[in-house]
Amino acid sequence: MRRPRRIICVDDTFPASPNGVERRGPALGSRDRDFGLRRRALTTAGGRVVVRAGTASGDTATILLHGGAGSWTTWTPLLRAAERSGHPLTDVIAIDLPGWGESPAAASGVDVAQLSALVRDVARSLGYERWIVVGHSLGGFLALDIAARAPGGTQAVLLISPAGPAVLEAIRHPLRGGLALPGFAGMLLAMRVLIALGAMGRRLVSALQRIGVFRVLCAPLFARPAHVHSTVIRALSMELRPRALIDAARAAAAYDESAWRAIACPVRSIRGERDVFVAEGDGIGFANLIRDFDQTTVRDAGHFAAVERPEAVLQALRALAPAARVRAGA
Repeated sequence: MRRPRRIICVDDTFPASPNGVERRGPALGSRDRDFGLRRRALTTAGGRVVVRAGTASGDTATILLHGGAGSWTTWTPLLRAAERSGHPLTDVIAIDLPGWGESPAAASGVDVAQLSALVRDVARSLGYERWIVVGHSLGGFLALDIAARAPGGTQAVLLISPAGPAVLEAIRHPLRGGLALPGFAGMLLAMRVLIALGAMGRRLVSALQRIGVFRVLCAPLFARPAHVHSTVIRALSMELRPRALIDAARAAAAYDESAWRAIACPVRSIRGERDVFVAEGDGIGFANLIRDFDQTTVRDAGHFAAVERPEAVLQALRALAPAARVRAGA
């Protein structure tokens, strides 16, 4: 049994302003031009999809795949951190996956293989034959499938709190898996309740957001929920699409993760130390299937390390670049 190297990075103090007072976490941006991106609506074999594409300066794209209840704006704290570092990310493709953000749901429903093909079609339509894929949560699950199906094009993968073995167990075996990962099991139950409520469920979520209760309900997702910026909570409430989440969970349950044995590129994973959707043993499960896998645990982060600790995610992404260049030249 392979055990991935476990590294604790980022100091355990929350960032403070010059006067020593703890400050709010980063806000989400909503204007693509503020990040050097341009909105593109593309038609692929898998349907219409909306993306934000950055300046093309090389031949390898950095594809950003959000998780459930997300959109391209999930990545704006990471993009802003890169700008602050003096080395903005280029060749970015931030996709609103079908059913979230501005992209309509796929007419054929959620299918992992079709989503994987759609992402590759998007990259190629923008002129790229090679890419690094960064995926959060369910987006991480999709990133691994892309790497497995397109080993020649995928130069590296960075996962942030990926949906992994424990999540699959909770979906496939709700009682046994739910006891091991109660946070995720509770989220699935809440989604089914909201689906049953129909339009009333959407109104309920909006009302809870207005009165501040939705922030309390989201608290388990973050290491320091009181410090999460209001734009993050508002985006979660707007992108909470129960039917899309349940459909994605069903597609993941039917997936054969042994396909990940075909992944040829380096895969690095980041999980928050307080992540309620990732089990401690997930890293071992990934390492047993992926030949070049490593996992980093970040202090003071929950399920959204790219929002709570964008500098740590940026550091991991930068570290992948040399390995990606080696593969590109192979």
